Amino acid sequence: MATAKYKRGADGYFSTNVWDGTYTANGKKHYKHLRTKKSSKDLERKVKEFEDQVKARISVKKTDVTFLEYSRMWKDVYKGKKSDATKAMYENIIEKHFIALGPLRLQDVGRIHYQTLLNSADGKARTQQQIEMTFKQVIKSAITDRLIAANVYEDIFENTETVKYKPKKKRPLTKYEREAVFKAHFQEQDKIYVYIVYGCGLRREEALALTIFDVNLKQKTVSVSNAHSLVNNTPKAKEPKSDNGYRIVPIPSIIYSDVEQYIQKLKSEGKTYLFTMRNGKPVTKSSYDKMWERIIKRMQEVSDEEIVDLTSHIFRHNFCASLCYQIPKISIDRIAELMGDSKQMVLNVYSHILKEKEDAEEAVNDAMNF
Repeated sequence: MATAKYKRGADGYFSTNVWDGTYTANGKKHYKHLRTKKSSKDLERKVKEFEDQVKARISVKKTDVTFLEYSRMWKDVYKGKKSDATKAMYENIIEKHFIALGPLRLQDVGRIHYQTLLNSADGKARTQQQIEMTFKQVIKSAITDRLIAANVYEDIFENTETVKYKPKKKRPLTKYEREAVFKAHFQEQDKIYVYIVYGCGLRREEALALTIFDVNLKQKTVSVSNAHSLVNNTPKAKEPKSDNGYRIVPIPSIIYSDVEQYIQKLKSEGKTYLFTMRNGKPVTKSSYDKMWERIIKRMQEVSDEEIVDLTSHIFRHNFCASLCYQIPKISIDRIAELMGDSKQMVLNVYSHILKEKEDAEEAVNDAMNF
């Protein structure tokens, strides 16, 4: 005798949860609760009917909206509160890659169209990864909106290889780059920018938002409470990356005198922002790029080694890595506070440094000996 697939619950019902073909806001499958008082077999029948409806697209709304049109609406409506950088990434993928699908209806999208987009970015693994991520999110959203059937997601992605992309390993400054920081003949504003990101580990957008009121010369600290987005070449004020981003960072003695002189000069000239264009307005994306080109050029002039792929963010990694080498003089919790990041981020990114500092043999002896 066959065993019943479902058991009667304490409430007298046979019940189960069945995926309805949609996804929740966080990307997890959404389930519908089915139940019956009759029998396990009756519940099996209900489950089968429901699954057949999902597969047959009975619950899908009729629409002629194109994949491109829906992608744009998805970006504006569902991703409208994301950071400017994230929104810019989505817009770039949609307007430079999804646009190739032209008038293709959303309900006609298939595996061949997805693969075509990946092929168009062949050799650019990072772009392919962004195409994959954006395409998947758009499809899941369309399923949740009941514009396409649930099985479309599986049809497209189950038989397509996942994009393999490995980001470049985060690195600190090299020995010759660190030496060049203090040998280079920078323009005054460029020098202070380099010193701030070097000595305080600020993100680029945090440093560019600094005003004279954020620098406390008596306490020798920099207060981080704002940031400047540089999307679309227009400086836009925004909050720090997260709640952890609000912080106060000590100004190290190696750069303090230069920072102090610069702040005093700005005050005497009636200027507010530390880093501005010639007209006194905040730095834009294009003016920042020009400043960074000057910085690299000046550093290269005093370095025998070629300076390659140096970014402002590498200074931030150098700051954190340098602090990690000072453990236990400073705790991981305090490092995370100074970075404006979580403790877990510090552990994930810099665990190799922490392991380098470990002396397992000495630790075991100290722990076990009286």
